[in-house]
Amino acid sequence: MSSNSFAYSEQSGGGEATELGQEATSTISPSGAFGLFSSDLKKNEDLKQMLESSKDSAKLDAMKRIVGMMAKGKNASELFPAVVKNVASKNIEIKKLVYVYLVRHAEEQQDLALLSISTFQRALKDPNQLIRASALRVLSSIRVPIIVPIMMLAIKEAAADLSPYVRKNAAHAIQKLYSLDPEQKEMLIEVIENFLKIKAQLVAGSVVMAFEEVCPDRIDLIHKNYRKLCNLLVDVEEWGQVVIIHMLTRYARTQFVSPWTEDEGLENNEKNFYESDDEEKEKTDKRKKPYVMDPDHRLLIRNTKPLLQSRNAAVVMAVAQLFWHISPKSEAGIISKSLVRLLRSNREVQYIVLQNIATMSIQRKGMFEPYLKSFYVRSTDPTMIKTLKLEILTNLANEANISTLLREFQTYVKSQDKQFAAATIQAIGRCATNISEVTDTCLNGLVCLLSNRDEIVVAESVVVIKKLLQMQPAQHGEIIKHMAKLLDSITVPVARASILWLIGENCERVPKIAPDVLRKMAKSFTSEDDLVKLQILNLGAKLYLTNSRQTKLLTQYILNLGKYDQNYDIRDRTRFIRQLIVPNERSGALSKYAKKIFLAQKPAPLLESPFKDRDHFQLGTLSHTLNTKATGYLELSNWPEVAPDPSVRNVEVIELAKEWTPAGKTKKETPSKKFYSESEEEGSSSDSNSDSESGEQSEEGNSSDDSSEDSSSESGSGSESEVENQRTAKKNSKNKRKSDSEDGEKEHEKSKTSESSNAESSSVEESSSDSETESESDSASESRKVTKEKEKTRQDRNPVPKDVSLLDLDDFNLVSTPVALPMPALRPSLIADLEGLNLSASSAVINVSTPVFVPMKTHVMLHRMSGKGLAAHYYFPRQPCIFGDKMVSVQVTLNNTTDRKIENIHIGEKKLPTGMQMHVFNPIESLEPEGSITVSMGIDFCDSTQTASFQLCTKDDCFNVSIQPPVGELLLPVAMSEKDFKKEQGMLTGMNETSTIIIAAPQNFTPPVILQKIVNVANVGVVPSGQDNIHRFAAKTVHSGSLMLVTVELKEGSTAQLIINTEKTVIGSVLLRELKPVLSQG
Repeated sequence: MSSNSFAYSEQSGGGEATELGQEATSTISPSGAFGLFSSDLKKNEDLKQMLESSKDSAKLDAMKRIVGMMAKGKNASELFPAVVKNVASKNIEIKKLVYVYLVRHAEEQQDLALLSISTFQRALKDPNQLIRASALRVLSSIRVPIIVPIMMLAIKEAAADLSPYVRKNAAHAIQKLYSLDPEQKEMLIEVIENFLKIKAQLVAGSVVMAFEEVCPDRIDLIHKNYRKLCNLLVDVEEWGQVVIIHMLTRYARTQFVSPWTEDEGLENNEKNFYESDDEEKEKTDKRKKPYVMDPDHRLLIRNTKPLLQSRNAAVVMAVAQLFWHISPKSEAGIISKSLVRLLRSNREVQYIVLQNIATMSIQRKGMFEPYLKSFYVRSTDPTMIKTLKLEILTNLANEANISTLLREFQTYVKSQDKQFAAATIQAIGRCATNISEVTDTCLNGLVCLLSNRDEIVVAESVVVIKKLLQMQPAQHGEIIKHMAKLLDSITVPVARASILWLIGENCERVPKIAPDVLRKMAKSFTSEDDLVKLQILNLGAKLYLTNSRQTKLLTQYILNLGKYDQNYDIRDRTRFIRQLIVPNERSGALSKYAKKIFLAQKPAPLLESPFKDRDHFQLGTLSHTLNTKATGYLELSNWPEVAPDPSVRNVEVIELAKEWTPAGKTKKETPSKKFYSESEEEGSSSDSNSDSESGEQSEEGNSSDDSSEDSSSESGSGSESEVENQRTAKKNSKNKRKSDSEDGEKEHEKSKTSESSNAESSSVEESSSDSETESESDSASESRKVTKEKEKTRQDRNPVPKDVSLLDLDDFNLVSTPVALPMPALRPSLIADLEGLNLSASSAVINVSTPVFVPMKTHVMLHRMSGKGLAAHYYFPRQPCIFGDKMVSVQVTLNNTTDRKIENIHIGEKKLPTGMQMHVFNPIESLEPEGSITVSMGIDFCDSTQTASFQLCTKDDCFNVSIQPPVGELLLPVAMSEKDFKKEQGMLTGMNETSTIIIAAPQNFTPPVILQKIVNVANVGVVPSGQDNIHRFAAKTVHSGSLMLVTVELKEGSTAQLIINTEKTVIGSVLLRELKPVLSQG
């Protein structure tokens, strides 16, 4: 009882009082000294007694407390003998906790653990999968070479276990066994090979991790399992996904040719434009075979793309590095949005992500330019994050955004974080060297910083100015004079040394100031820093060679001081300079070249990003973060010149597909036979345009026939229709594979599912309409006609024919297709959905309607003062663009405000972001004085508010202009029913939904006012609503056709909730920000 109470008192904080009491006792009697150490002994004795108890409840309580101690980091190793006795306990809860303890301490107490090895072996046969897995973990944690054969046997048995959890632990044990005994490598490779053949999501990640540890060079093991791993990727646990993606990245670099060759070919075309005809012929012969991406290469890129939306930052980073290293450059841009999203995570994640973005932004600026503001520094950011963001901003700097960045940098220079302020000054220097247009501006700004009160800022400015002046020293004599005056106030050694070096290099340009500076330095030579002393010696030598009349004695004095300096570098430099510049009998042949040596033209320093050389490391790895090769780093190989044989990946998969084909075809054709045969029975004389159309006619025409007709049609003409349909399907599939081999398979499944569901819905609808009146049946038939027409338009839009999916099993990529073939029974809720789908014609979602309102607000493209009399304004007419489906229509009005004719007005050089396209207007021969003309343009903004920059040129001049679309003009209005709206809204929840609360006067929440305000900002269509307090609007984005659903729900009082649902979350949030103030104001 006393021991129990003591243990309780220690847990509740009473232990401190006990300890104090023991210390007091120890001062009185020598025997009390033992009391200082008795608490732990008593506590452990208490736990030992509980573990030896006959009651399972006491043992369980003791084990919970021991595991709790381990979790807190307390040492519980001395309880090992008492715990290991309970390894054979029949109570499963106790056994689990004992194994948790043993996994932690088995390596420390190897001898005692070996005594129980027979128990662990028995536990490997336990009916409970958790016990089997825990026993294997304990066995692999005993790091004794003598039990290697037992571990190997246990791993082999566990590899064939029915439980995926046990197999997962077996895969983990492989790595432990390999580190204990590398000689077992060959046997472990056999186990890994067998593991890879098993299709289990839980095990895949662990098996690939074992593969990476044991035999990362055995690529041949991956060939047959490549497609399976690609297809499993979405279902594997997150850390398994990371491992598999990294492995597949290395695999892709060895098995596929470079997807970047197409871009290089285009560049070569441009460079060698003026070559002779013969050479050009040879090169065109070489380039006759255009790059075609391997289907397996495309499979990997397609299956990893959805993981960019993962909640795990490591998974997103892994996919990003995969796209960076193996995808075509035109497709790599999609990772930028996901990486920017990770910047909302904690600072550790931000640090790694920003390092990788810094490396990417050097090579491909266009990827991250749209997200420039995401890299602005926050006051709460730690210094490491600030520095990385600054690095990225510097990499992204160009002529278009440099003015914005320089304003941002001016704020950063005033930061209290001096290290960050110094880094900002270096960034300004880099911008000045990279962008010649702002060099003078940056230089003047840095000179202004020389009067700053902060010494570190001044010192860093001096160092950067020195580097900038090296590029064009002749133009900036005044700045050198100004810096010479600062020598009296600046104390930072690097800055003083930089000023002295600058004066020495330009001593002939400042002949009056340089000798005086040397005089001042001679006075303080002994108290200067070593770095400054070296530069004083150099300055003296240069002045001795160029102006010896004034500085000869001064230089000799400084050389005498340096001769006896404490630093040997300064003494050596002094002796070297004296022998070189002061002629005497012992002077060597170098003396006559002294002036050339000291005053040689120095190359200007190259200010580069510190991340420039990191691109040879794989992104997202420890080696990339440290910028040095870490232990265990596996280098990415170069792309092969010729792709290895792709058949090694599809041998077994094709066999599997052949095995599945008969079953798959019967399953697919059983429901289809009925439709095709009925259509032939009913309308054999009429020719159908497509197989899918005939299928729909059969569904709608004969779904209410009795079963006898169905059975007779099946036996009668089913076989003929089956043969004909398969022939047409084969032709369609051959043609289709030529044009589109990338995403066809997924679209086959989607079209098959949607059409079969529509067929079922129409049959359900017809059976229910038989019992209704004639007028109702007439209306139902009308709705079916509408549905048929819209189904037809949907098929025209979807390039994949319906029946191609019947033959897809011959394709090796669809091994898993047969699993999805059986059609489930219709639930009541599903029937209701299908009825709604048919009645409301969900294809109406993509039907574009006429704009509700067209604002005539114009934007200035070119002011008449800037355009030398030519003025240009533009506005958005909110009409579908005639130049392309994905383009936004723009009307440009050109005005000649001069008294002379302006000739040849045309669009010159375009500076468009990646992916953006523009259709320009035809050149205008001449524009009369005071004349005006309106022309049309089409711009594909790629669903972003990026600026389209280009040159508007006349015969004599070119003007830089730009068009930036308001987010509301990137939309086209959509007509849809309330039911469709709710259905689509239900599928766009979670991260696809943004909302805010609006507060305004009640008169601003009337339906006409809300309608006017919404359509004035955004080109949306009105959705009819059955509720007075809810207003709905729908549109789709011009480029991608993604739905944009806007809801204004009026609440009690003067508040309302604005909700926007869309896949394009960036556009949604921007639209929300623009609508909120408009709806709030009166």
